[in-house]
Amino acid sequence: MSLIERFQPLVRRARDESSHITTEEATKTALILPMLQILGYDVFNPREVIPEYIADIGKKKGEKVDYAIMKDGEISVLIECKPLGMNLDQAHFTQLYRYFSVTPARFGVLTNGVEYRFFSDLDDRNKLDDQPFFRFDLLDHNDRDLEELKKFSKSDFEVDNILGSASQLKYISLIQEEFSSLITDVPEDFVKFIVSRVYEGRMTQSVLSEFKPTVYDAIQQFIREQVDTRLKKALNSSDLSVNDVMRSDPAEKEAEPEDGIETTQEEIDAYNIVRALVCDKVDIERVVMRDTKSYCGILLDDNNRKPICRLRFNGKSIKRVEFFDDEADRVEIKDIKDIFLFKDRLLNTLDKYIQ
Repeated sequence: MSLIERFQPLVRRARDESSHITTEEATKTALILPMLQILGYDVFNPREVIPEYIADIGKKKGEKVDYAIMKDGEISVLIECKPLGMNLDQAHFTQLYRYFSVTPARFGVLTNGVEYRFFSDLDDRNKLDDQPFFRFDLLDHNDRDLEELKKFSKSDFEVDNILGSASQLKYISLIQEEFSSLITDVPEDFVKFIVSRVYEGRMTQSVLSEFKPTVYDAIQQFIREQVDTRLKKALNSSDLSVNDVMRSDPAEKEAEPEDGIETTQEEIDAYNIVRALVCDKVDIERVVMRDTKSYCGILLDDNNRKPICRLRFNGKSIKRVEFFDDEADRVEIKDIKDIFLFKDRLLNTLDKYIQ
């Protein structure tokens, strides 16, 4: 089972049960310990995961960090936990900061069960950095985030491998934050830089003030157009309707006549999600839907021998998606948006057909 599939129940719990996870202990039990288990650690083995880890520091006696993860008999990762919903920007993590300098740990993690912030000592050896080099959000992550998180799993954990990309990750994150600030409150230096490339008149403070809202509008419009273009390409390169996507499977025509086949809006929406997920791998025009009475198939090149997945939504309450990668099986989903969790499986299936 892939990492993304193992995450699915935890994602649902964080999304659906948050109102019942109201304390730090509940956050540990419901979210953080299951996360460690997903990453391959035996949370009941104190040789792997030590709860309430104590390391006396000078006059500070009996202070505890919530968890310490062991690797080859040494402390490798320290984890400080906060209640679900706490803003980690405002969270204190003094124990994590203190313990980092007196243990062999190279990584510290601050988490509220949904957001995980990973720290190291990139700026000053044996001193925890002020800024995390990696952030993972259980409810908002992409494939790249999962690949970075996987480096912290028991089977993949290698300090040098993680540190090799940590500095780049840190600065990518900081640059993204700066870019986010830039497009919401355009600084004068940036306005001056842009205007100097398009305006031939004399650059005065009045000109800059006049151009600032124009630069802001241009940035926002550019971003919207890029998003719209990608969505149109991924979801609707032509005007889709039920009649456009509804086809019967020739392999089942005799046993299941076309009469009575009803393609639902949910199936069309799921089909569009699949197209969006695979559009970087193949031209979405090659991704075709065929509906039958028993399932709705999504094929590559309209070829029965190249199924990408099958949607089995005919039951009133249970929805399943059938996959055709190396772990071919049917997976129950709660909502069609859960298909986004299986991008890797869809792409792995396509790899078999286009190699």
